[in-house]
Amino acid sequence: MRAIAIVLALLANVVWADNYLIHAGTLIDGTGERPQREVSIRIEGNRITAVERGYQSPTDDEQLLDLKDKTVLPGLMDMHTHLSGIISRSFYREQFVMNPPDYAFRSVGYAKDTLMAGFTTVRDLGDFSPGLTTSLRDAINKGWVIGPRVYTAGKSIATTGGHADPTNGRNFALQGDPGPKQGVINGPEDAYKAIRQRYKNGVDVIKLTVTGGVLSLAKSGENPQFTDAELEAIMAAAKDYNFVVAVHAHGAEGMKRAIRAGVDSVEHGTYMDKEAMKLMRKHGTWYVPTITAGKWVAEKAAIDGYYPPVVQPKAAAVGPQIQDTFAKAYRNKIKIAYGTDAGVFPHGLNAREFSYMVEAGMPAMAAIESATLNAAKLLRIDDQLGSVEAGKLADLVAVDGDPLEQIKLLENVTFVMKDGEIYKSEGLE
Repeated sequence: MRAIAIVLALLANVVWADNYLIHAGTLIDGTGERPQREVSIRIEGNRITAVERGYQSPTDDEQLLDLKDKTVLPGLMDMHTHLSGIISRSFYREQFVMNPPDYAFRSVGYAKDTLMAGFTTVRDLGDFSPGLTTSLRDAINKGWVIGPRVYTAGKSIATTGGHADPTNGRNFALQGDPGPKQGVINGPEDAYKAIRQRYKNGVDVIKLTVTGGVLSLAKSGENPQFTDAELEAIMAAAKDYNFVVAVHAHGAEGMKRAIRAGVDSVEHGTYMDKEAMKLMRKHGTWYVPTITAGKWVAEKAAIDGYYPPVVQPKAAAVGPQIQDTFAKAYRNKIKIAYGTDAGVFPHGLNAREFSYMVEAGMPAMAAIESATLNAAKLLRIDDQLGSVEAGKLADLVAVDGDPLEQIKLLENVTFVMKDGEIYKSEGLE
């Protein structure tokens, strides 16, 4: 398998070596601590073995990488992506003209775009084609295709007619009655079966749509869509299988039900109120804002015909609110992990979120921490990823200049290493 990966790496201009010594002009280690100047990072295989002050000399078996004119950071992490598609003008008819292999081949490019943008780990929160992202994850892990490390929810779980009911908007003859296997539940027993089915399918995390949504073909963008009993059953089953649970939520009531049930993260959070924030602080619930998606849908809602008629007013109303909600959440000391909802907008633009977060009042260092150590904590993998420390996996990115002074620099990473392999090395010989 390694031989296959090496061939693919060579074809993709990936640099392959066993051990590296990196000379970093500046290191932002992902923990929120002050930047370090003139640092040496030693890498053996796929692990960081040492972070040392000064520019150390390489050993005989180390390849020196000169990043003295760059700022080095941990690989970035996006906690809300959809690698199986992009919601554009053609999205709503694709399900009738595209086959699962079509979605799969297209997703390979999206995965590569995401990695080249500096995002070495992502959480995928809902397939547009059933089973796609579990297979994509495995193909990446096997070295068959190039992409980020993927933690996938597979098919999101909804209630009948809810935001992730895949039959919304169809004529009656085509709607059918999807159930837990297809990610649609009604009642606690269905909830258990849906979680167990996802465990059987090999997913890594669970995604629920606990309120209405913007881009689905249903009227409400915010009404609560799960009962307390359903949420309690979901969480009991999820804990049995040690799943991290994320919930799509725009409306406050559905959000609060989910927080009380013990979910791990709230996505979007558009109409989050004071009570919801208080509950999030009490329960330690993470907030994943997705400001970029909000900006994108608000812009596209103004283009006649870009979204179907039932979607357009929701996009116009909800999209502009998310950045303000984020600002309030940050001021109220809610735990924040970086997430963009890439797939609502083109993949590879994930780093735009940084500028929107800083624009709303979050310091640049805190924004970077949200996409590094905080994201790793949400996924419960902070013992392996999220910071540049000895013993952790060698996921590193670099930019020219100082992103603490110009946060938009993170939209143009010039160096990407994932799992000890170099995938992008602009300016290196």
